[in-house]
Amino acid sequence: MSLKVLVIGSGAREHCLSWKISQSQLVDKIYCAPGNGGTALIAQNIDIAANDIDGLLDFVRKEKIDLTVVGPEVPLVDGIVDEFEKNNLKIFGPRKDLALLEGSKVFAKEAMKKYGVPTASFEVFDDADLAKAYIKKKGAPLVVKADGLAAGKGVIVCDTVEQALGAVDLIMIDKQFGDAGQRIVVEQCLDGEEASVLIFTDGTTIIPLVSSQDHKRVYDNDKGPNTGGMGAYAPAPVVTQSVSKKIIDKVCAPLISGLKKDGKVYKGILYAGLMIKDGEPLVLEFNVRFGDPETQAILPKLKSDLVEVILRTIDGKLKGLELLWDQRPCLCVVLASGGYPGNYQKGKEIDGLQSLENLEDIFIFHAGTKIAPSQQAAANVFLTNGGRVLSIAGLGNSITETQQKVYKAIEKVYFEDMHYRKDIASKALQFGD
Repeated sequence: MSLKVLVIGSGAREHCLSWKISQSQLVDKIYCAPGNGGTALIAQNIDIAANDIDGLLDFVRKEKIDLTVVGPEVPLVDGIVDEFEKNNLKIFGPRKDLALLEGSKVFAKEAMKKYGVPTASFEVFDDADLAKAYIKKKGAPLVVKADGLAAGKGVIVCDTVEQALGAVDLIMIDKQFGDAGQRIVVEQCLDGEEASVLIFTDGTTIIPLVSSQDHKRVYDNDKGPNTGGMGAYAPAPVVTQSVSKKIIDKVCAPLISGLKKDGKVYKGILYAGLMIKDGEPLVLEFNVRFGDPETQAILPKLKSDLVEVILRTIDGKLKGLELLWDQRPCLCVVLASGGYPGNYQKGKEIDGLQSLENLEDIFIFHAGTKIAPSQQAAANVFLTNGGRVLSIAGLGNSITETQQKVYKAIEKVYFEDMHYRKDIASKALQFGD
């Protein structure tokens, strides 16, 4: 088989997916739309936006693409899978009505309630005054969530009633997240240890990937505002074998089988963001695609052919498949532009990437980068082109060794005002090494 594959998106997740797909014996050619400086090294970048469904559809038909893999959530929520399937095109991801598990916090919470999935108690509001009255009655801590997509930034954890009232104003009155804030979810604030578990499912069979833990806050020790993610590691020691079984039995299976009974077959990746307390999982959120930066910590561990798994997921043939994994831990650290997650500048030259290329078990995944227009130099010159610029990942024999290895590699990289967290995976060390 010599497949042509299109990867949609422009982040480190899409570079990582393209890198893993390039290792498949089944694949002949990879395209990435729109891609970044890193994907340009292993795929042909195509200048079509990830949410331009018509443009992507035209390209796939014209180039006779055999398989499309969707990275970000927006095209899934916009219904790209439905459009491609109408045209008999193979695409990986859930349909529009199921992408609502990520596209609408209200839909997700109501689905959890309906199918008996453990989660925090909650109320839904489309009126700011009613939400505020409830908050005053309920007391803090609480979590206030914008219903719609907000690039991972629409969830506000509030330690005081005043903060929660401010979050309602921010989302519903000031429209910080636009239409995403027409409705809000106000829910109980859970404590415990966070973890992410992703599964492949064809609507019947569930195959979990290794667990991981994301680091959302911008600064060390979980300080500062939320971001799209500043780093991750896999596996997450808090997800023991017994916790892992509970996640499948109490979270994933009831949701997937419940949806199927209601005539909705979920195919693709389902990502469960979880809080683990006293060995019990509670769902914080569902996403309907590979996580970023979790993917960069998970896929370097995967020994199986990703393309085969994706094709079997689409074709409803996951039963009997077993994934093979490198047993070593993997760590991924995000290098961000100065000012991120607020305002930042682009166009800073990135130095030192070449010195990482021959390091064993160190992987560079580009996010906000582009290749400098002038190609006079012998090697490519990369410029910053986004908030999260690079993910540097590595495999090692222990968490401590992997941490040392990745951070040592990062010391070789430089761009003006670069910042990153120095404590990725430190939480894992409380469980031993």
